[in-house]
Amino acid sequence: MSRGILDEILDCGIVAVVRSPHADQLVDVARALADGGVRAIEITLTVPGALDVIRDVARQMSGKIVLGAGTVLDAETARAAMLAGAEYIVAPTLNLDVIRVCRRYSKPVMPGAFTPTEVLAAWEAGADVVKVFPADVAGPNYLKALLAPLPHVRLMPTGGVDLTTAADFLRAGACCLGVGSSLVDKDAVAKKQFGRIRDLAEQFVRIVRETRS
Repeated sequence: MSRGILDEILDCGIVAVVRSPHADQLVDVARALADGGVRAIEITLTVPGALDVIRDVARQMSGKIVLGAGTVLDAETARAAMLAGAEYIVAPTLNLDVIRVCRRYSKPVMPGAFTPTEVLAAWEAGADVVKVFPADVAGPNYLKALLAPLPHVRLMPTGGVDLTTAADFLRAGACCLGVGSSLVDKDAVAKKQFGRIRDLAEQFVRIVRETRS
């Protein structure tokens, strides 16, 4: 099961990072993202009532998306998110206990790292993908530099990935992209303009398809 979820994430190429104060609208946000072709969706634990949101999205969008929990800082939170319906776990930092609990329950895990030492430590500890965060402070050239000595590591840049930088990160070697506010537009969420989110999703999916081809 774990490998199937990871395959879907990598095939899509986009992980939508949903971080919003409007918890009651996030099922509609997930639906709009899926309609636009972005199937990998990460609900961050900073969302009010995040575990309840994960339960709602998991129930209503079952089979249509792969649902993850993000901003997971410890193993207890990771396990709670899994029980709520999260199929993979994303973290901004490297916590070995989080990786261990994900391995125990066969859930893909994407811990955050930045330096070469952190990236390799995360990979050797069992990360399925290493989230390079914050990617905007270094850019695509830094990702390319990391992969020169570590070509076997799957890297997902997060932070600063938008419509103008997405293709550059992919060309630099990113296996997929973590995309937040440039995809899950905060104004669109607040105003319930879900068509706008669907359109943005379609644009990001098109960039992935065209760049990979």
